[in-house]
Amino acid sequence: MFALVDCNSFYASCERVFRPDLKNKPVVVLSNNDGCVVALSKEAKKLGIKMCDPWYQIESAYTKKGGYAFSSNYELYADISARIMTTLERLSPNIEIYSIDEAFLDLTGVNNCQNLQDFGMQCKETIKQWTGMPVRVGIAPTKTLSKIASYGAKYYPATQGVVDLSKPERQKKLLNLVPVQEVWGVGRKIHKRLNQIGIRTALDLAMIDTKYVRNNFNIVLAKTVRELRGEPCIGLEDQSSAKKQIVVSRTFSKKVDDLRTLEEAVSDYAARAAAKLRRENRRCLYVSVFIRTNPFRTQDRQYRNSGTTRLIAPTSDTRDIIQNAKKSLRAIYRSGFNYIKAGILLSDFYDDQIQQYDFFYPKERTLHSDQLMNTIDKINKKGLPPVYFLAQGIKRKWSMKREIQSPRYTTSWNDLPKVS
Repeated sequence: MFALVDCNSFYASCERVFRPDLKNKPVVVLSNNDGCVVALSKEAKKLGIKMCDPWYQIESAYTKKGGYAFSSNYELYADISARIMTTLERLSPNIEIYSIDEAFLDLTGVNNCQNLQDFGMQCKETIKQWTGMPVRVGIAPTKTLSKIASYGAKYYPATQGVVDLSKPERQKKLLNLVPVQEVWGVGRKIHKRLNQIGIRTALDLAMIDTKYVRNNFNIVLAKTVRELRGEPCIGLEDQSSAKKQIVVSRTFSKKVDDLRTLEEAVSDYAARAAAKLRRENRRCLYVSVFIRTNPFRTQDRQYRNSGTTRLIAPTSDTRDIIQNAKKSLRAIYRSGFNYIKAGILLSDFYDDQIQQYDFFYPKERTLHSDQLMNTIDKINKKGLPPVYFLAQGIKRKWSMKREIQSPRYTTSWNDLPKVS
């Protein structure tokens, strides 16, 4: 048995945790540079707000109707997500973190000592009490069916946010209500092809011949069909696969036309990428940089390019990565252009403990480097003013615009809620 625990309107709900006054109020979260809507509450949907609506177009009408908007606060969202996953690990012996706002739980044997519907309600109430976040729980014999159960928990209020599909008759009833495009793994193209042969609901898909699906679609969809019938084909992944690349890129809040400012931005992205690399306990051998102008400003001269530098030896030292990022940037930079975006990509990873050193690269330097980077990371995790490298800049006028960002309630001492 599997359970899928999925947060309701995750970003918007994170904003409400420390703002109880926003309960039942329309809330939207905006993309980088406050460009467009990337998350919204059900109350905002009722006002006609849709995903990807440009903020400058809807701001006036939305705020007049009593709506609230927030710039993206990824540090807050990531910390609340980590708290939810830690809570789930205490409730289930084995979990798979599927995304920032959902996770699969292995419930094997749980039904021998506890009613699964009761377990789902306990899971939901515990997360609400410990983190303040609303979730829904879908329980079923397969991961695909647990996704279907989560759909039912979302759209049918009578379920109180928990659906148990242990019994085949309940599975069949809900499958008949779910559109085929809502089935996990059915993309837009496959959905259209299925509609052409009369497959409209999840139940229609479950009844189709698997041999026909393998011959006319693919083996993945055939597994989906079997999962819809209650036959487990997709197991729980104990750990996420190691990343093959790390990318950090941002759109600037305003155009940048000089090399020094670009170097500041690229150095900042390099430092962020290096910190991510260390969290993965990896080292990289290649550092790539890309820059581009705004393709939507046809009146501007257009230019885009990328460059790559190979390091002497694999490293996770921010200093080395910044130095080589700037080297790549200088090779591709061209004056006379208005740049709108830059990014950095780290690749060709090596494990911290397993790597081949260069003959001319002293191993002692790596040891001292690790000690320095570990110290910086520990300081930056304490929620105090972080340690920066001078190359990252001080004023950072190019940095991403987030004019209506909420406080980082859980990760910054300066942003702790105050009670008067």
